[in-house]
Parts: sequence; structure tokens; C-alpha cells
Amino acid sequence: MKGHLRERSPGKWAIVIDLGPREGGRRRQKWFAFHGTKRQAQNELHRLIAKRETLPDTGKQTLGQYLDKWVDEQRIGARGLERYKEIVRRNIIPALGHIALAKLTGEQISQHYTKALKNGRLDGKGGLSPASVKYQHILLKKALKDAVRRTLLVRNPMEFVDPPHVEEPMMRTLDLDQAARLIEDVRPTRLFIPVLLALTCGLRRGEIAALRWANVDLDKATLNVVESAEHTSAGIRLKRPKSGRGRVIDLSNMVVSELRKHRQRQESQLEKVGERLTGDSFVYAREDGARINPVRLTDWWISWSANRKPRVRFHDLRHAHATHLLSQGVHPKVAQERLGHSSVAITMDIYSHVLPGMGAEAAKKVGDALTAAMVKGRDEGGDQPR
Repeated sequence: MKGHLRERSPGKWAIVIDLGPREGGRRRQKWFAFHGTKRQAQNELHRLIAKRETLPDTGKQTLGQYLDKWVDEQRIGARGLERYKEIVRRNIIPALGHIALAKLTGEQISQHYTKALKNGRLDGKGGLSPASVKYQHILLKKALKDAVRRTLLVRNPMEFVDPPHVEEPMMRTLDLDQAARLIEDVRPTRLFIPVLLALTCGLRRGEIAALRWANVDLDKATLNVVESAEHTSAGIRLKRPKSGRGRVIDLSNMVVSELRKHRQRQESQLEKVGERLTGDSFVYAREDGARINPVRLTDWWISWSANRKPRVRFHDLRHAHATHLLSQGVHPKVAQERLGHSSVAITMDIYSHVLPGMGAEAAKKVGDALTAAMVKGRDEGGDQPR
């Protein structure tokens, strides 16, 4: 088998491998783009020739054909898979799906991003948000990385594509006084228990909707997070928590007291409809014990809090709990385990805004302790040098 190089421009090469004649005598060639020195390009040419038997002939396989198969092979949660399929089949394939997989370039992808940001909405009313286009970028990068791993591509064209810049939304939270006022204001409503669990335990919306009484030990003042509920097109699905593992959360006396009262109210409500409370019953449920759709919880919160100041999302109540922990001097490792983050680095990164004040307080404490030790040393040993 033979091959050769063609210089496109300084540092850019076309690697051409001869695959032998087709029927009828027409030459068959496979072209690969390469960036680097001539020596590096030659080494890559030799590597490709040596591995030719492992390089499939993708022929005219398009990006759309590849993505259609690839997305069905993903082993992720049901809601995540629905989102993947929606992005692939509604956003990426209509724009890029006709292009041969082996000929896809970073320039074509970048041009798609530009068009999507300008007029990518399916209803024709403008462009997609940078966050939405960045999600496409993340998905394409993963899909084409898999194509390289499967030797369908030699190099991932996403290496030459920059995602759109996304402004991180400002995290909104509540101080302790605002949190206390919120708890009292929401007490007469059906949002009381989810707000209490989010503000004092840091539970996510889906974790609140999936919490069962079997996982709450009021005598030991603990709560075990083992499931999370998500809304899918097929209905509500229970899955493992976001970090992939459960966690035990210690409860304050106030929360234990409120949960006892809530349990008693729930038992009375269920008796009226001929049901009884069991370990499998959901802590936060409808009057008949039916599970709450987590999306409805968000809808209720938006409606109830529409005129409140400051405006916060339901998920911001979890952020408030994290901020309260760290500002009260709780070790970040304890906060990480309580919040269910997969690592303490994630906790530190998300809540870095709390750390400057903590650093000043820590410096003062260490300085005061060191000064006290120095004074003690002078009192005990005088000022003589040692």
C-alpha cells in the first residue's frame, strides 16, 4: 500500500492513501487532514498505512447517519437521553447531517454555530442562546471523539472549534434572616416541606420528590438520600442521585420537629381517602399519597414567589443552604458530603464567593492565636534571646 503528502499551506497537509482500484479501474484514495511539521505528517502517513487493515472504509456515511446510531447507543439517564436525541435530530442533523463524516471540518461546525446563534430557533423567532449552542458543542465533541476511538476518523475536527462564550448566571441566595422569613411565609402553603428540606438540608428538587419515609429516621435525626425523581416523556422515573451514590444528612431539632408534625398531618389526610402511611410512602406527596411530579414543584414555586424579593429559583434554596454552612465555618468536606457533590473541589468551585470572607475570619483567628502565644512566651521567658 502506498501514500503521499500534499502541502495545503504552511503547517497544513493532506495525507493521501491509495486503497487500490475499484471495479472498472478507478483509483480509490482516502484523504486525511493533518496539522504539523512535514516530519510529523510523514510519521502519521506511515502509521495510517501500517494500520490500514483496521481503518474501515466509511464510504459515504454521513454525520447524520453516524449520529442517529451513536445517540441510540448512549447509556445515560432517560431524561438525558431524550435531551441528546432532541439536540441531535432537531438541531445538528438538519444543519450538518448531510455532510460525509470523513469530510466534516471544524470550519463547517463553526459556521453552524454562527447561524444557530443568529437564527437557530425552530419557530423562526431569532437565534439560540449561547448555552444551548454550547450544549451542541459538548455533544458533538463527545460523539466525534467516539468516532476517532472507533477509527472512523483520524482526528476530531472539534479540536479546531471553539464553543460560544456563555456568561455564568449570578448565583442568587438568601441570608439567614431572609431564609428564616421565607420559612415562616411559606408555612401555610403546600410548599412548606420542600422549601424546608431545600433550605436546611440542601436537597435537590428531584431528591425531595423521591424521598420516602423509610429513608427518614426521626429518632436518630437523619435522612438518607437514595433516589431522585425526574420527569421524562414516559412519565416520572426514579434514579440514583446525581453523584451516583446516596448520602446521609443529619437533621436539626427544628427540622425533626417539623417533619413529625408533617407526618401526623399526612397520616390524617391519607385516612380520609382510605389509605395509610407506610415506609414506601413519599414524604412530599399529594393528598392521596400519589407521587409529586418534580416539574409541578417548580411551577408552584414560580407562581408563589412571583412577587417576592429577592427573586430566587427553587434550586437557589439549596445554594442558600450551602452558603449558610460555609459562612458558619463548616468544613468544606462536610458541606460536600451534605450537598452530595462528587468531590470537595466542586463544592469549593461553586461556592468560592463565600470563601473570601471566611479567609479574612480565619486570618484573624490565626493572628489572634499567634499573638496570644507570643505574649505568653514573653511573660514566661522574658525578652532574653534564646
